[in-house]
Amino acid sequence: MLYAIISEDVKDSLGKRQAARGAHIKRLKQMVEQDRVIVAGPHPIEDSEDPAEPGFSGSLIIAQFDSLEQARAWANDDPYVTAGVYKKVTVKPFKKLLP
Repeated sequence: MLYAIISEDVKDSLGKRQAARGAHIKRLKQMVEQDRVIVAGPHPIEDSEDPAEPGFSGSLIIAQFDSLEQARAWANDDPYVTAGVYKKVTVKPFKKLLP
């Protein structure tokens, strides 16, 4: 089943994001190689393709997992969680309707 992982950043998270980005992306790429990621990316604070400063307000990942518990465990092990980038992570079942 698909699950949406919706994360909210702490204030002024950019430095923490930059420090943990390599490990975060490496982990996501492993999921991509397993064909489990539908979409993943950050929410820029500003309406810009290159937000640099002020950075990001959170992230969204929609991916395939065997259960809600598995999705939550995976989300809680994210390098951005351990680095203190996220203040809140919500994991919910997701039903793709379109396209």
